[in-house]
Amino acid sequence: MTDTTEPSSPEADVEATASSQSADSAQPESSSSRTRRPAAERLEREGEIAADYLETLLDVADLDGDLDVDVDGDRAAVSIVDSEDGRVPRRLVGRDGEVLEALQELARLAVLAQTGERSRLMLDVAGHRSARRQALVARARDAVAQVRESGQRLALEPMSPFERKVVHDAVAALGFGTESEGVEPDRHVVVLPA
Repeated sequence: MTDTTEPSSPEADVEATASSQSADSAQPESSSSRTRRPAAERLEREGEIAADYLETLLDVADLDGDLDVDVDGDRAAVSIVDSEDGRVPRRLVGRDGEVLEALQELARLAVLAQTGERSRLMLDVAGHRSARRQALVARARDAVAQVRESGQRLALEPMSPFERKVVHDAVAALGFGTESEGVEPDRHVVVLPA
C-alpha cells in the first residue's frame, strides 16, 4: 500500500477561535499535561469536547439526536444517533456525506480550540459512515477480483479521504497494493496487480 496519507488542505490549517466557549476552557492545555495523559484518556477527552460542541449545535438548530462517544483504535469516535425524541435528520449527512464532513471538521476545530492539538476524530451521523464503510469494503473486494483476473491496474471512482483510507486498508488486507492519484475533488484509489 502506498500514499495513504492525505495532503493537508488549506481549510485544515485554519486556526479556530472559540469566543463562545467558557473562559475556563478557552486556553489550550499545557504541553506537559498532554504528554502525561494516557492516549485513551486524551482521545476520550477529544470525543467529549466534540460531543459538547455538536450537542450545542443540535440544540441551537432544534434538531433531534443523541451523541455517543467512543475510542476507535487511535481516534475518538463520535456518533449522532436517533434519540427517544425523534430521528436524526438525514440532512445532517448531506449529499455524498458533504454535511457530515463539514460537521466533522467543525468538531475537530472545537477540539483544537480547547486543547491546542489537532484531532483525527471521526464523526458518524445515523450510521451513514459505517454503512458506507461496508459498501466500500465490498467495492474493494470487487476491484481486487477484477485486478486478479485482468492483471491490470484499476482506477476507482473519486472518493473522500475517509473513503480512500477504507479502500486502501481493505485492499491491503487482501494482499494487493494501492496508490492514490489525482487532486481533490477527483482524487481516487488505483488498485495495483500483486
